[in-house]
Amino acid sequence: MTEIDAKTDALVPAWLTVPDIAEMLDVDVIRVRQLIKEGQLIAVRRGENRALHVPAAFIDGDKVVKGLAGTLTLLRDDGFTDEEMLEWLFTPDDSLPGTPAQALSENRGTEVKRRAQALAV
Repeated sequence: MTEIDAKTDALVPAWLTVPDIAEMLDVDVIRVRQLIKEGQLIAVRRGENRALHVPAAFIDGDKVVKGLAGTLTLLRDDGFTDEEMLEWLFTPDDSLPGTPAQALSENRGTEVKRRAQALAV
């Protein structure tokens, strides 16, 4: 869990707190923290009280967006920090179109993973 700079913070359109996500996923806060610790979600400290926040785009109704965990693993294996992953996921890519995070939420994870794998080359 890191603090992010204003540029990266501005790329992410909406954020959710850990308790918000726990409610949406119908699990307790400890389970959400475990998902963060396991690398299935990225959380950053932001705001006045430095509370943990996760991009809202990572949650689809009552579940984590399909393909997100695998994409995060690929990016981590490529040496990305949490902040760099957020920047990559929320920066528009004309070849997708849209952002990689948007493509994941639209069930276009294969394309996103291909691009993530290409970063390692």
